[in-house]
Amino acid sequence: MRPAIRAAVADDLPALVALDEVCFGASAWSEVAWADEFERLTEDRVVLVADSGSVVGYVVLLVPPVALDVVEVLRIAVAPEQRRTGVGGQLMVMALDRCAGRTVLLEVAAGNESAIGLYAGFGFVEISRRRGYYPGGEDAVIMRWREES
Repeated sequence: MRPAIRAAVADDLPALVALDEVCFGASAWSEVAWADEFERLTEDRVVLVADSGSVVGYVVLLVPPVALDVVEVLRIAVAPEQRRTGVGGQLMVMALDRCAGRTVLLEVAAGNESAIGLYAGFGFVEISRRRGYYPGGEDAVIMRWREES
């Protein structure tokens, strides 16, 4: 059964912190950082979760209130045991539905070929790189999506 994609609620906070640690290790957001994201949900943040009885994925969007401003995918992650099952695609579909008519940017490690492939499949294109951005000197790839008219 495919997980349901829904808006995150405060009760999801511990699961999001734990999943972020599994997926990002030393680069994981702290519980305080996650709590800040929740405080901003009514302002400019959208947090969607993939729920299959437990949180198995999430996406965090920065959605400025001005429609001409760029939306940013701040974070997206899927539990290791749920990868390559379509969960990431489900999250992207719902995230991009929230961004209709807007330009969306995201950043991904150059070596994360599966994520780059996922994003390219949704029409994201590389627009630039930040050389040596990540620990160990890995480049960050900046990708852009614009809804086709």
